[in-house]
Amino acid sequence: MEVILKQDIQGLGYKNDTVSVKPGYGRNYLITQGFAIIANEANRKMINENIKQAAHKAEKLKKDAEEIAKALGSLTLEIGTKAGESGKIFGAITTLQIADALKAKGFDIDRKKISFNPIKELGDYTAIVDLHREVQHEISIKVFAE
Repeated sequence: MEVILKQDIQGLGYKNDTVSVKPGYGRNYLITQGFAIIANEANRKMINENIKQAAHKAEKLKKDAEEIAKALGSLTLEIGTKAGESGKIFGAITTLQIADALKAKGFDIDRKKISFNPIKELGDYTAIVDLHREVQHEISIKVFAE
């Protein structure tokens, strides 16, 4: 079953993409939740017209994302947390903590746009910030014991 996404869905696609999904997932979840519409001819024409009208706006968003990526540069976030003597963290570092650290540095980035492997020990790590469908930036994270 082919559907047209109405918003970005991580792991599936971006807004206005036509993706192929299993029929149950499409009918019972994506369409009922308002995340997608059926990819028939009328809906494809409507989406293509919307894409043409939004092309200028999308270019501006991409430029803004590139500017944020330049401003992030080689930024290293330092996140303090409680840890045991062996260096193991009590709990784990979450996207919320990274988003708060970015906000403290002056970058307002949604936590849902940050992805990384689970951080459960002290040390240096990297996270990917998905600023735009074509702009991703890697940031360094240093986890230290408080």
